[in-house]
Amino acid sequence: MNRKRWIRIAAAYSMIYTVITLLSSISYLCNGVYEDPSGNWHELDRAVILLIGIAAFELCTNLPVKPLILRYVTAYIPSQMLAFAYVWFAGLREPLAKTAYRDIWINFTSLFMLLCIVNTAIHAYKKRKNAL
Repeated sequence: MNRKRWIRIAAAYSMIYTVITLLSSISYLCNGVYEDPSGNWHELDRAVILLIGIAAFELCTNLPVKPLILRYVTAYIPSQMLAFAYVWFAGLREPLAKTAYRDIWINFTSLFMLLCIVNTAIHAYKKRKNAL
């Protein structure tokens, strides 16, 4: 992988992490919670889960598999399993919320689908641009 791609991956990771953290903080504040009840571990966990998703997406979406949807499934299934495993291991450190697995599934899947939509749009744009 070249330097430009590493910079793009780091920039995407940083921007997504920042947006997710800001949305989470705004949500807490709107609900009258002025401190993160999970503390610093929650921030680190968010960073690791996002790293799992971004790394899997970047590595697997460039596989030489023809249907684009198959590339996404190839990236999604193992990375979601790895995210579940991370949550399980985090449960060894401190008790998990009752909805921890549901929450990670919803959040991980939503973000992954958003990345897929953006990647598909970029892929279609490049394909159309090259056809002209």
